[in-house]
Formats: sequence, C-alpha cells, structure tokens
Amino acid sequence: MKDKLLLNILHEVQDKEGYLSEKSLKKISVEYNIPMSKLYSVATFYTMLRTKKQGKYVIELCGSPSCVLNKSREIEKFLERELKIEIGETSKDDLFSVYKTSCIGCCDEAPAMLVNGEPYTKLTVKRVKEILEELRKNANS
Repeated sequence: MKDKLLLNILHEVQDKEGYLSEKSLKKISVEYNIPMSKLYSVATFYTMLRTKKQGKYVIELCGSPSCVLNKSREIEKFLERELKIEIGETSKDDLFSVYKTSCIGCCDEAPAMLVNGEPYTKLTVKRVKEILEELRKNANS
C-alpha cells in the first residue's frame, strides 16, 4: 500500500472519530494488512494526525518564521497560561487542544492559527482572548 493512500485512510478515520484510537488502528491493520508498528509510526510522525482524544476545539498555532517574528511566541505563552496546559495537551474541560504546527500559509497576515481548520490571522493576545471567549460561549450554547 502506498503511504499516500494510507494517509488518506488515516485522515478519514480521524475526521470521523476525532482521533486515531487504538481500536481504529487495529481495524485498519487487519483490513489492509498493515503492521501496527507502521501505523503508529505514520500516525505519530505527522503533526496533523492525533492518537489521543482531542478537545472540542483543536488550535494549531503557526510556528513559521514569519509568525515568530510577529510575536506568535507571546500568543503561545498566553494560550498555555490561559488554558493551563502545555503545547500538545488538552485542557481539563476537554474544550481545547493546542499544538504548534509549521506554516499554515498565512505569512502575509502573521501571526496566525487554525481552530478546527479555520484560519485566524493578525493575532494579538487580546484577539486570542476574545476568540477563546467566543469559543467557550459557543460550546455552552
């Protein structure tokens, strides 16, 4: 099986279930005759694939040079303080998972992040705080 096809399969499962559970990976392993070690290797190599349950909102903060030069590290530190988690973790209320990712293609509007795949650009700490408040409000309605 070509790795490109495998990535498509893994993406489909993750889109449907929210992450790649051990149960799902075992099913893929049997169905496509792929060793579990290869599946875990692929699933943990790519930052867009997750092997742990995710929060309702997955935040991917761009770590490109353009974003870093435009103070994305301040936003990163704010997110960690505000959500009381480290990059790569999920908040205790299961609302937010935060990751750092490579370029998301918004260099002309840096700093930027994705929330469940939707881009947010020209970020400031104040704007990120407002975005989090809005997401919390939407989660409770």
